[in-house]
Amino acid sequence: MIKNLSLYTIALLGCLVLFNSCEKEYETIDALDKRQIAEYIKNNNLTGGVDTLGYHYKILDKGTGGAVDRTDSVFYTYDFKHASGASFFKNSDYQIPRNFLGYTDRFGFKDIPAVRLTLSKLQKGGTARVILPSSMAFGKNGNKTFGVESNEIIVIDLALLTQKNWVEMDNYLLDKFVAAKGLNPVTDPSRVRYIISAEGTGKGDVKPTSKVKVKYTGRLLDGSVFDSSTDGVEFLLDGVIKGWTEVIPGKIGVGGKIRLLIPSDLGYGQTAQRDGNGNVSIPANAILDFDIEIVSVTN
Repeated sequence: MIKNLSLYTIALLGCLVLFNSCEKEYETIDALDKRQIAEYIKNNNLTGGVDTLGYHYKILDKGTGGAVDRTDSVFYTYDFKHASGASFFKNSDYQIPRNFLGYTDRFGFKDIPAVRLTLSKLQKGGTARVILPSSMAFGKNGNKTFGVESNEIIVIDLALLTQKNWVEMDNYLLDKFVAAKGLNPVTDPSRVRYIISAEGTGKGDVKPTSKVKVKYTGRLLDGSVFDSSTDGVEFLLDGVIKGWTEVIPGKIGVGGKIRLLIPSDLGYGQTAQRDGNGNVSIPANAILDFDIEIVSVTN
């Protein structure tokens, strides 16, 4: 009996030791977040502040433009990254969001106040980095769509741009696009940029009120095609978007070919266009890139 009791006692003590060992090894979510953030800061040689909400931030460049208020409309960029630096969610290079500063924390998958609060610390032209603990990001569930693991911290790079309106933003994006593509377009007084590869014949006969048959391909600046006609389609030139109506007349004739880079307000403006399935084919405020060939003209 004494022997059996001793064995039970030893077994019980063993369980207690194992339990205590497991308890000591258990790491709370808060501790895990702090450790991951500390490792990230160390590995990237960062300094910065800790907001009272618990996220870390680093002002990379304060900016030299004007200060902004919660009710100001601003252009900004965002790039959500893993701690490894790999990007998993960002705005398109040629689709820059604009919103009131007070609404810049709202994303389709989650509201993130750290974005708004950090942007509010910048002046226009400034940049910053946010390090979100997992508890303020996707938590223990992670996000399979973005490849975010359970309890993973998230890094967000932010920039507050200097542009004040869509005209300035379109010009900025067009400058960026033509430089990246090595293009040398002519800028029309309408602000449309164009490249003529063939003048064709009878360009003086092409007027805003002309009926024209054209072959064309329409793209967004990221290269995605939203519409095209290889057989040719016929319409009145003054019945299409302003970017065509204001630039094509007098510049090319039958057989003429022109490329148009059209600012958003001379395209579809703030109205998104949808395809036959109801999907957005042209986002709001999109700059348009057209290749156009005139097949025939009727006056």
